[in-house]
Amino acid sequence: MTTAPIAPAATPKRVMWPLYAAGFTTAFGAHGIAANLGGFSGDAVTSLLVLGGLLALYDGAEVLLKPVFGSLADRIGGKPVLLGGLVAFAGASALYAFADSPGWLWAARLGQGAAASAFSPSASAMVARLNPAAKRGRAFGSYGFYKSIGYTLGPLLGGVLMWAGGLRLLFTVMAVCAAAVAVWAAVTVPVVPPLPRERQTVADLARRLADRSFLAPTAALAAATAALSVGVGFLPVSGAAAGLGTPATGAAVSVLAATAAVVQPKAGRALDAGRLTTRTGLLTGLLLAAVGVAAATLPGVIGVLTAAALIGTGTGLITPLGFAALAASTPQERMGQTMGSAELGRELGDAGGPLLVAGVATLSTLTFGYLALAALLAVGPLLALARRPRTVRAAE
Repeated sequence: MTTAPIAPAATPKRVMWPLYAAGFTTAFGAHGIAANLGGFSGDAVTSLLVLGGLLALYDGAEVLLKPVFGSLADRIGGKPVLLGGLVAFAGASALYAFADSPGWLWAARLGQGAAASAFSPSASAMVARLNPAAKRGRAFGSYGFYKSIGYTLGPLLGGVLMWAGGLRLLFTVMAVCAAAVAVWAAVTVPVVPPLPRERQTVADLARRLADRSFLAPTAALAAATAALSVGVGFLPVSGAAAGLGTPATGAAVSVLAATAAVVQPKAGRALDAGRLTTRTGLLTGLLLAAVGVAAATLPGVIGVLTAAALIGTGTGLITPLGFAALAASTPQERMGQTMGSAELGRELGDAGGPLLVAGVATLSTLTFGYLALAALLAVGPLLALARRPRTVRAAE
């Protein structure tokens, strides 16, 4: 049994702003601290092993808990999970701001990751529930835009806050940000009640998640996130090897993030207007991301900037179209579960892309690492997407 989303007249644009702000908060929380832990917090981060553990806590919590909280949002409604996650994020951030000890930093970072696992999939599920199919492309494009802003400003603003007041000030600002968004959402976002659901067995869930309507968009989202993560992490390495200074490599990463932010709303509007289909957009985005990763092998600033622009454009195309496709193929009463599972796919791409490039580069060179990921982007997801139309025609 499914129910249509709340009518557009009942969901004015102001209702969506707190959900977009929640997307910004999770991105800012992930990158604002991760980008600055190693350089500014020698008292808490005493080795690379400690740094790796602190970074893994946040992402590990998201991998394990996002599907859980997505299913909980379906069961009790998205707003309680959204608010609970934001309040928990504020509390975890305040924990270290007051305690200020290395041991509490581990607890705070784990708490932030668990809390983000709650409010991130519930926010994306509510974006889908509060918008009809004809407006979901634009809605997810805007949601992705503000997440990209969080990814872009996180390292920059986080660095300024660390310089001005250390890790405690950064955690304090994050606590205030999450608390403010929680209050805003509590006042502005309407209650989206859970819908009646048929009993679902583990086998039913497995069949639904194994269906191409879920696998194809999720594979594209994972591939886009892998390309984005590799671009952010390895383009500065390529720039430094080419003799570029820190400002130039930082500018290249900013080009990547800014391009992705600008493209996402445009791609969403094109989808809603019928100027772009999901299949064409995903295929084009994957090809652009693959060419962008391969372009990183070109020498000097040309290769770095070309790679940044193409990866940003490709990921900007894929993100809103992938989530809109998932929302269109998902029963409304299972929206949170689907969004949580799709977020899990993105997290795996976020970790798997850099691991693949680093592994191949360790055995050979970074050039071959880039080419390995580019080949995977161009071949694997494209084959999965290209087979779908033939299957549909055969069924007809």
